[in-house]
Amino acid sequence: MLGINVVWCRLRQGVLCVLLLCLISAAQAVSLPAAAVASQQAQKPANEAATHEPTIEEKKAAWLALATILENDESRQALIKQLREAAASPSTTDEPALTPPVAAEEQEDKTVLQSITDVTREYSGQFAGSFIRLYHNIISAPQKAFNKATFFNALNHFLMLAVALFAFYWAIRMLVTPLYRHMGHWGRKKSNQPGSWLHLPLTIIGAFAIDLLLLALALFVGQILSNNLNAGSRTIAYQQGLFLNAFALIEFFKTVLRMIFCPRFPELRPFSFNDVRARYWHTRLSWLSGVIGYGLLVVVPIVSNRVNVQTGALVNVIIMGLMTGWALWLIFHNRRSIQRELIALSERSLSFFTLFIRAFAFVWHWIASAYFIVLFFFSIFNPGGSLKFMMSATVRSLVIIGLGAVVSGMLTRWISKTITLSPELRRNYPELQKRVNGWISFMLKAARILTVFAVLLLLLNAWQLFDLWYWLTVGAGEQLVDVLIRVFMILLFSAVGWTLLASLIESRLSSDIHGRPMPSARTRTLLTLFRNALAVVISTITIMILLSEIGVNIAPLLAGAGALGLAVSFGSQTLVKDIITGIFIQFENGMNTGDLVTIGPLTGTVERMSIRSVGVRQDTGAYHIIPWSSITTFANFVRGIGSFVANYDVDRSEDSDRANAALRSAVAELMAREDIHAFIIGEPNFAGLVGLTERAFTVRVSITTQPLKQWTVRFALDELVKKHFDAAGIKAPRQTVQVVPSGDGGTDAAAIKSLPAPE
Repeated sequence: MLGINVVWCRLRQGVLCVLLLCLISAAQAVSLPAAAVASQQAQKPANEAATHEPTIEEKKAAWLALATILENDESRQALIKQLREAAASPSTTDEPALTPPVAAEEQEDKTVLQSITDVTREYSGQFAGSFIRLYHNIISAPQKAFNKATFFNALNHFLMLAVALFAFYWAIRMLVTPLYRHMGHWGRKKSNQPGSWLHLPLTIIGAFAIDLLLLALALFVGQILSNNLNAGSRTIAYQQGLFLNAFALIEFFKTVLRMIFCPRFPELRPFSFNDVRARYWHTRLSWLSGVIGYGLLVVVPIVSNRVNVQTGALVNVIIMGLMTGWALWLIFHNRRSIQRELIALSERSLSFFTLFIRAFAFVWHWIASAYFIVLFFFSIFNPGGSLKFMMSATVRSLVIIGLGAVVSGMLTRWISKTITLSPELRRNYPELQKRVNGWISFMLKAARILTVFAVLLLLLNAWQLFDLWYWLTVGAGEQLVDVLIRVFMILLFSAVGWTLLASLIESRLSSDIHGRPMPSARTRTLLTLFRNALAVVISTITIMILLSEIGVNIAPLLAGAGALGLAVSFGSQTLVKDIITGIFIQFENGMNTGDLVTIGPLTGTVERMSIRSVGVRQDTGAYHIIPWSSITTFANFVRGIGSFVANYDVDRSEDSDRANAALRSAVAELMAREDIHAFIIGEPNFAGLVGLTERAFTVRVSITTQPLKQWTVRFALDELVKKHFDAAGIKAPRQTVQVVPSGDGGTDAAAIKSLPAPE
């Protein structure tokens, strides 16, 4: 910092020496290297510094010193500020003095309120200094003798040029009137045809280009007329040159107004104004811009030059005061009607523009009022330059907003469209089309947001509130653009990788409706778990890389994640056990989604399997979540085959051969049923008489079925067995003891009697 202060002192003294040399030699400008060369004269006497020519080494040293100053943002801004203050000081004051900035360690810490106060004081000082300079210019301006003959002679030549130029411009515009009308009809006719929405905008742009060519032709003819109507007088030529410059600027602005409102050719009107409103605003804005433009660019300079500066300043204030008052009256007189039209326009516009148009509808009058008030104050200090700046900024703002609206509208329309892949791709990758359209929609929305951001920056740059080029090439904008490009590339690669991998997994998970065999339940379960794990991994890596790209130090995050994982591992042993057990069960193909299982006392269908637990739905509708670690044994009814053993009790008095024959006939009828036979694997196994009691004996048959079909076959067999047993007169065992209650409500042992055996 001390080295910068030394360089600053040398540069300050050099700049003062150069200013003194410029005043003596009456040079028109001083280059930066020349200013830096004089910084080497700071340690020499003043009289020697004024006459000594710097050597090559001194010049190089001064250039290095100046480069060091300009390389630092703070020192450069401080130098520009002090140079502006020195240039703005009145001529009657002392010699301007430049002071180096205070070192950072010598500055006191300022609060936010003090900083705001300093900024306010700085801009208010600049505003007050502008009034002081205007006052000194008016008071110290030289008085000129008014020559009536010269004034009216110049006025006659000026009016001849103005009348001739306006007449020629009006005539050539009238000649192309049929062309405009034909272009409007053709553009509207084409726009009504499907798929021809681009013809009308191109027609409007073509009409605007023709209008600009006519303006250029009029300026060319006006320059020729000026060369022949200046009577060889430099004063008349100067005044006519002022008029031609004002004509070019004002008529260009009117050309833009004609493109927007187009009062004579409604077919070429880009916006839905009615004819009355279009003529109303076109006429008033044209008069407003014409009076202000020709008044500030022609009348005020001529009066200041031919009469005196005081009169010119007074004319400037009168013109701008009247026009500003009229503009404010127009704004607030039409505030409600324009607000209603903007709200109606927002309802007809795309959903993306609705919010912007509605917000503008409620503040447009304040923005327009601020525009004319700022123009009024600017015109007091710099009549010609302020109008050129305001009109240039206005036209650039309209172009920027128009291009931004076109780009945003095209992006909004593209967002609503979808890409259709070929049938082959859709068959092989069922979810690929949905994912591609989702990513494209996301990218288009991001591009639309960037478009709005770019429009805001361009608008600020157009009004010189923000140096966009410096911000993009030297300032933080360069880093921001670099970060945005990196972020975009990272997101693009992540999206492409996830889309491809997920599409491949989902292709394996697709059912046989696409002509491919249905994957097994184990495959579906494992692929689903792998897809979820892949999503977590890709998301985590992408987030970490993005945080690193935007400047976040992820080393503490990784260290913290490691420490957190260690702490969690001690407190989540059961969770780890769940995960490990679930992984082994999956690899052993113990159960899959859709299987009928029995886990402990629960029997139900597996509906969900995660890396930590399994979800089982009972036939009662109850849903159970069972951690893997709590499963010690389980039964799966869907592993290869299903089977059942059917036992039927028959009364002891029945003939066993006849009972077995009835059972075989029932099974034979079961095997003959087509809807049941497809479920049975192999032949039924008859075990004969397998149990005998004092009241009954048991016959048995066992059948092997397809998985989960044993209950269907068993229920059908039970129905047929009852049918055949009833037909054969085979009876089930009956109770042989009857308990008869006594009269007093008790049980009398004598009342217990044996029933006769069934015959």
